[in-house]
Amino acid sequence: MTERPNRTGQIRRFPPRLHNKTTKYRRPFWLPASNYYILAAAISIAFFFLVWGILHDGEEETPWIPAGMGASLILIGAVFLREIVLRKARNRYLLIEKRLDFNLDSATLHKKNYSQEKKLSVEKNAEIIKQIQKKSDAAKVFMKLSDGHYEVFEICNEYLEINKRELETVGLGSPRVAGLRRGREIVKQMHKFHLLSWAEIEARRLTLDAKNRATMAEKTETAQKALNVITTTLEYYPDEQRLVESEVAIKEFITSIRVAHWIEQAERSAFKGNYKRAVSHYKDALFFLARENAQSKQTDLLAEQINLEIQKILEISTKNKNLGSKKRND
Repeated sequence: MTERPNRTGQIRRFPPRLHNKTTKYRRPFWLPASNYYILAAAISIAFFFLVWGILHDGEEETPWIPAGMGASLILIGAVFLREIVLRKARNRYLLIEKRLDFNLDSATLHKKNYSQEKKLSVEKNAEIIKQIQKKSDAAKVFMKLSDGHYEVFEICNEYLEINKRELETVGLGSPRVAGLRRGREIVKQMHKFHLLSWAEIEARRLTLDAKNRATMAEKTETAQKALNVITTTLEYYPDEQRLVESEVAIKEFITSIRVAHWIEQAERSAFKGNYKRAVSHYKDALFFLARENAQSKQTDLLAEQINLEIQKILEISTKNKNLGSKKRND
């Protein structure tokens, strides 16, 4: 994470990239042809036998004819779906990314050029703002591509630093002052919009990805990345209510992952008769639930249910011990 001074002279951290240049854009999912057609053939065969079995039980004289026609239509539809619909959508998606990549790379070159200027003239300042607005408009067209928003944010951030340096050195009566201040206000708006857009898209994508992960470790790790996106953005806009609410929601989500994991482990242990371990797992769930320090009706209800389960297990364990002692005495 790069550190840069803000207007008060304090060090402000620059948001880390969550991906490198080799994986700048995520390519759309595309199943290989062999796998796709094997899957389509398997579905067609399953459909054939399903329809054939239904018609055969219905005493249809030639059940294989409608079953075969239905299976053939599925195969034809699968070919059309892949070769026409999906391929066209994929090519269009890749073309959009290629265009955006070109536009943003061009913007980066402009950024390097004007960052090396010793003095930001009125004309140069206006030209830079115009270029940033053009790149901002391009990122807005491809609204769902988070990388575009991040690149524009970086350009805005670079300009604001140059603008700050110029305002510190320019004379009070200089004609450049009005242009620099106006440019700062315009770029600050784009800076906020694109950073918040990037954070929203990335946090949502990572949260959904976390839900689809298999293990608790993978879920937690991916959800933590979403939380890092929000906390990074909060360094710039700590009073933004949407970010504060998102941070709370993701923290609760991470807690729910851990709590659900330990409840599941406790239920498995109780099912196997290992009551001591089940109680231990339930206490782990209570620990993570209490560590969140977020009192709500939902958390209080869940904690109450966990305590009830612990009480049930202890009663069952005590009962089993008493029965065992009684049998030994008999």
